[in-house]
Amino acid sequence: MSTLNPNPPADDANAPVMGDHTYDGIQEYDNPIPGWWKWLFIATIVFTPIYIVWFHAPGMGRDLIGRYDRAYAANLERKFGGMAPLGDPEADVLLYMNDAEWRPVGVATFASNCATCHGADGSGGSGPNLTDEAFLNVKTAGDLVEVLNNGAAGGAMPAWSTRLHPNAIVLTAAYVAHMRGQNISGGKAAEGDPIPAWGE
Repeated sequence: MSTLNPNPPADDANAPVMGDHTYDGIQEYDNPIPGWWKWLFIATIVFTPIYIVWFHAPGMGRDLIGRYDRAYAANLERKFGGMAPLGDPEADVLLYMNDAEWRPVGVATFASNCATCHGADGSGGSGPNLTDEAFLNVKTAGDLVEVLNNGAAGGAMPAWSTRLHPNAIVLTAAYVAHMRGQNISGGKAAEGDPIPAWGE
C-alpha cells in the first residue's frame, strides 16, 4: 500500500506543502484560504456600515417598514380617489359605516394602530371597549372623527391627524361605529355613558 511522503524531496515543485499540525497520526496539508475568498470577506466588512447607514439610519425611511408605509400611503391615495368628497364628519361616518367596499381600509388601519389598546376585536384592553353602547368622549358619530384626529384622555388616546390620511381616519371611525353594539363576550366592562343610536 502506497502512502504520501510527508517529507517530499525539496526539488519536487508539484509536491503538496505539509502543515506542522498532526492529529491522530494524520498530517494536514498547508492549504491557504483562496485569495478570492479573503477579498469577498473584506468586501462584506466594508459594505456593512454602508448598508447599515443607508437602510437603518433613523428617520430616513429606507428600511422595509418605511418602504411599506410609502407604498401603503401611495395605494391609499389612489384608492381614495374613488371616494365621495368628505367634509361633514357625522355624515361621512354614517355613509361609510356599513360600506363593505371601504371597510377593509378601516379594518387594516384599526389593526395597525388601534388594536394594541382596544383589542384586535375592539373589545378593550388598556383602552375602552368599543363594542358596547357606552362611550367616554363620544356623543355622535362625528365625535369619533374628532377623537381620532385630536386624541383624548390627556394623551392616553393619541392624536392621529398628523399620522394618518384624513380619509383613513374617517374610514377607521366608520369601522369603530360599525363595531358598536356587538357586545363581544369577555370584553372589557363598559366605561362612560350609553349614548343615542348613530344618527339620532
